[in-house]
Amino acid sequence: MRLALFQPDQPPTVGTLVRLCACLGIGIDIIRPCGFPFGREALRRSALDYFDLAEVQIHDDWHAFQCDVGGRRVLLTTAAAAFHDRVEYLADDVLVVGRESAGVPDFVHAAAALRVRVPMRAGLRSINVALAAAMVAGEAMRQTGTYPQ
Repeated sequence: MRLALFQPDQPPTVGTLVRLCACLGIGIDIIRPCGFPFGREALRRSALDYFDLAEVQIHDDWHAFQCDVGGRRVLLTTAAAAFHDRVEYLADDVLVVGRESAGVPDFVHAAAALRVRVPMRAGLRSINVALAAAMVAGEAMRQTGTYPQ
C-alpha cells in the first residue's frame, strides 16, 4: 500500500503524512509541483526525524507518477459517493490525496479506479487531508491485514 500526495501545498500536512507513512510502513509518493520549496527543511517541524525512516518517492508530475507506480488508484475526495469504510481495499492500493487548497483536477479523478470519502456532518467542507488519509489508510490496512507487527 502507498499514499500519493498530488501537488501538495502545505508543508505541515506533508510532514505529518511522511511521519504517518514511516510509522505504518507504507510508501509515500510526492507528485510535483509542490506549492512550497520541497525538502527536509520545509518539513523539519512536522516530519521531525521520520523523513529518513519513510520510503519517499518524488515524481516530477502526474504522468511520471503514473508510469512509476503500479496499483489501483483510490482517490480520497469529498465528491465521492462511497464511504471509505464501505468499500474493499487491496494490499497494493495507492491512496491519492489532493491539495488542501484545491483538491485534484479532473484528469486525476478520471484515473481513479475507486473514489471514497470520509463521512462527516452536513454543511462542513472537508477534513484535513492528513486526518482523512490516516482514517482511510487505517481502514485499508485493517481490511488487508497489512498493519506492521
